[in-house]
Amino acid sequence: MKPARQSEILDDTAKKIIEQLQEDGRRPYGTIGKSVGLSEAAVRQRVQRLIQNGVMQIVAVTDPMQVGMFRQAMVGIKVHGPLEPVADALAEIEEIDYVVICAGRFDLLCEVVCQDDDHLLDVLSRRIRTLDGVRDLETMSYLKLHKQSYQWGTR
Repeated sequence: MKPARQSEILDDTAKKIIEQLQEDGRRPYGTIGKSVGLSEAAVRQRVQRLIQNGVMQIVAVTDPMQVGMFRQAMVGIKVHGPLEPVADALAEIEEIDYVVICAGRFDLLCEVVCQDDDHLLDVLSRRIRTLDGVRDLETMSYLKLHKQSYQWGTR
């Protein structure tokens, strides 16, 4: 069986289903089906296919402040040598929730979520700065989260 093409997976109906789930990840498939003109079973199959093909995930998103993580920071990293091994090592650090290989002033960007300043200092000093290939880093501590959205890719 040959794999489905991206255009076959992400048609207009799939985008409408994703939009419904972005509004409420627990919305019943029957309710979504009524909105997009499909049966509950058809919506279930489409959602399963979107998940299996890596198009989307259904997860609980928390507010770090509400779960005791009071310090967040974006860390820009300059690397000496290959980027991927450093990116892989950063991805293994529990306090880092995403890693991006990028162009521009930094080679890598990562977001660090910690309990407090001491925790952030420990992650920066003992876990990031000590990685082979890390040449320099700049930490930008978050003062206030002004906007966070997960509704992209369907409009």
